[in-house]
Amino acid sequence: MSLRQTYRLWAPIYDLMLKQATRAARARNLEALGAMEGKSLAIIGIGSGLDLDLFNERTQPQYCVGLDITRAMLKRAQARGAACSFPVQLIEADAMNTPLKPQQFDVVLLHLILAVVPRPERALAEASRILKPGGRIVIFDKFLHHHQKAPLRRLISPLLGMLATRTDVELEPLLAAHPELTRIRNEPLLARGWFRGITLIKNDPN
Repeated sequence: MSLRQTYRLWAPIYDLMLKQATRAARARNLEALGAMEGKSLAIIGIGSGLDLDLFNERTQPQYCVGLDITRAMLKRAQARGAACSFPVQLIEADAMNTPLKPQQFDVVLLHLILAVVPRPERALAEASRILKPGGRIVIFDKFLHHHQKAPLRRLISPLLGMLATRTDVELEPLLAAHPELTRIRNEPLLARGWFRGITLIKNDPN
């Protein structure tokens, strides 16, 4: 079953399963955006738009583009986008191969997407590609610590990856492929630090 098909099945119950469970962690991670006045934001893997409920006057961007591979999810995000005080454009697209232009956004938000896609390295590469030099990637997701044994999480990951999400993703190998990205924040947010808030900055070559 493809990722698009899987999340089409999850769409009717996605909010029920994750809205309250992740709300506090999402809100705290969004505070890491800082002042967003005049800045552009891309949300890769916007899902049903749960993050759109949580922006405040300080963190709301000038405009936002949200991408998701599942049309059923985007339909649920439409009402949330319409209720925002800033423009929200929703696009059906693959996180690993987006239609967005290079160096287009000041900030890219990756909430619970790197552990979902089959090739997280490609999703991170896309986030870096569309980010302006000096811009930030803000991540909320579950990551094993580098070389952490976690035998059960690694054992069940192939099965869970087909159903919803992977449980064996490590951030450090992903970052090793991107010398242009520097980690400036690594904060435990949920489940005793399995879910972490990460901020990466894209180095300006100039």
